[in-house]
Amino acid sequence: MRICFVTDGDLGEYGEKFIGAETDIVCFSFHALGEVSYERELKGETSLFEDAALLSKEAKNVVVCGCYTDARGVRRKSVVVAEKGRILGVSDMVNRIDGTPFRAGAGIKIYDTSAGRIGIIVAEDLYFPRVIETLSICGAELALCIFEELNESLEQTLIRACAFLYGVPVCLCASGFAEAADVGGK
Repeated sequence: MRICFVTDGDLGEYGEKFIGAETDIVCFSFHALGEVSYERELKGETSLFEDAALLSKEAKNVVVCGCYTDARGVRRKSVVVAEKGRILGVSDMVNRIDGTPFRAGAGIKIYDTSAGRIGIIVAEDLYFPRVIETLSICGAELALCIFEELNESLEQTLIRACAFLYGVPVCLCASGFAEAADVGGK
């Protein structure tokens, strides 16, 4: 499985570079789409999700993008997954950290893609081991975490420990940083 991490910049800035590239998954951090209003998307005023879908079609791979979603004033940290020109789904962070303006979403998701069964970990959900445990039990072949800014080495230690403990490779894409850990924790 070939994964390309885009740790800075937006989808429009880097998207065309992946057309024709030999990669299975292109993973963008939270800067890729920025703020996405579901209301404006549905009215056709913006097309941020469509842009991700179109890139997946043109590049012939899976596109994973971090974003902040707004559903009539309810803000969430989310990740959109697209393949072959269609949106497979949007995963929200399911745990809420005190003091943040973001609300928790519902449900942990695994996406069946041509690259395999990809489990999505959204931002601070990485701090809750039950999330990756659930992904592992439900058959994820890869856990992909989209994060914002890292806190020194905590997140790096967590992905290595979770990969080892739950037997699923874990990849992390954050602002200016990317890392992968195999099931041996390396």
